Amino acid sequence: MKAWNTWTLAALLLAAAPAKAQTPYTEDSTFRGLGGKPGIARIVRTFMPLALADPRIKATFEDFDMEQLAERLAEQLCEFSGGPCRYTGKYKGKDMESVHIDLKINNAQFNALAEDLQLAMERNGVAARVQNKLIARLAPMQRAIVTR
Repeated sequence: MKAWNTWTLAALLLAAAPAKAQTPYTEDSTFRGLGGKPGIARIVRTFMPLALADPRIKATFEDFDMEQLAERLAEQLCEFSGGPCRYTGKYKGKDMESVHIDLKINNAQFNALAEDLQLAMERNGVAARVQNKLIARLAPMQRAIVTR
């Protein structure tokens, strides 16, 4: 199965937007497909420089504690993939909507972030079906993140 192209990914993200994320996921095949905690750590280490270098979104990360952001992302990927972690949902004491409200993120930026995540997974040898399953689980957060 081939990984989704940008338009398919964008359509999925937008279609899933009205739904609320349902966690915890108890089926762990996605977690195992990501390589467990070590694989997720590698994906996050690959993803962070991609996002910080991406001209479409790099300015979004100014004034963020990137170490803490990486920790939250690893928790989130672990939980949403069916792993044994619990996403705290907090960044410096704020929930997802509160963190993103002043960033004025639009759909194009949200999709750019998803593309960078998918690229990080590809670079770490994650199968396309596993990538797609994780992206589908994360997609409902679009509603809390996109504020313009």
